[in-house]
Amino acid sequence: MIRKIILLISLFAVYQHLDISNLYSQNENIFRVAFWNLENFYDPFVDSTRVYNEYTESGGQKWTMQRFYKKRNNLYKVILSLTEGDPLAILGLCEIENTFVTSMLFYETPLRKHNYRIIHYEGDDRRGIDVAIIYSIDKLQLISSEVVKIRNPDDKYFKTRDILYAKFYDRISDTLHCFVNHWPSRYGGEKETIHLRNIAAKCLKNKIDSLNLLCNNKANIVIMGDFNDTPYDNSISNILNAKPSQDASEHDKLINLFDDNKILGFDGTLKHLHKWQTFDQIIISNNLFYNCKSLHYENNSARIFHPDFIFVDDEKYGGKKLFRTYIGPKYQGGYSDHLPVYVDLKNNLDSSCKFR
Repeated sequence: MIRKIILLISLFAVYQHLDISNLYSQNENIFRVAFWNLENFYDPFVDSTRVYNEYTESGGQKWTMQRFYKKRNNLYKVILSLTEGDPLAILGLCEIENTFVTSMLFYETPLRKHNYRIIHYEGDDRRGIDVAIIYSIDKLQLISSEVVKIRNPDDKYFKTRDILYAKFYDRISDTLHCFVNHWPSRYGGEKETIHLRNIAAKCLKNKIDSLNLLCNNKANIVIMGDFNDTPYDNSISNILNAKPSQDASEHDKLINLFDDNKILGFDGTLKHLHKWQTFDQIIISNNLFYNCKSLHYENNSARIFHPDFIFVDDEKYGGKKLFRTYIGPKYQGGYSDHLPVYVDLKNNLDSSCKFR
């Protein structure tokens, strides 16, 4: 009941702050598209419909309202820094529990000035975490959204996060298709769980193929997520068939922009023991990569966002590590175990840009 009351207050607040006279942002033809794994962004309330209640006041993590607000405030500061003063067109999120936590993040903080809207569906994940899409109504108009279920043909009881699909109109000339993913983790061993990520890749590939068939291979597609695999793993490079941008040709239907950390500006998006890995990636369609007459990828704009304030010294392995909310059961009061990633898309109204 308390959660519903707070949510209603949050929703009322956002409408008070809308500026409907401003249909476009200052940079209406620049579209920053980003993704971030927020790491266990739960509310602190006990949910009788949920099996996993570790992140509650009475649960194992002692997740209080005070700790929730602390994390919420940490997250909004990172997202605000990521915007550079201009609203993100799309922000894909994973490891969020529900619409309540996203509403508290985007409607009850300074982020509310950017006129964001939330797309979220309750999924089947055993830990109760979902994916979501946040989008700017000043930059995009939502046409439709749905979830793509990941089914394991060998295990009818298998449950994981859905793939979230949304179709947008950019208010100028183009349609944009967005897929947000959080593929099965490596918990239990990388080799032992490969088949689960391969299943997720096949589900996504089927949806992409259907979309390309309808659009004669000219669809503007953005795929983002925490794939729990690198750009060179089988699920992404072979099954999804997303080719590294350094090796791509005009014949490749999907281009992975997160294959070269030297260009991305950092060593990876998460650190396991002593090694950085790039599990968080953004992949785009051929049409966005090679076409520059309308909506297209702004060359060399793919980045791993790594502000200094979300790192701490890594006393065990050297260098830096991410400032997390928890390490095991020990509360740290930080941000996340993943770094955000982003790319910029641009709509050239004068068609004056040069092909790659």
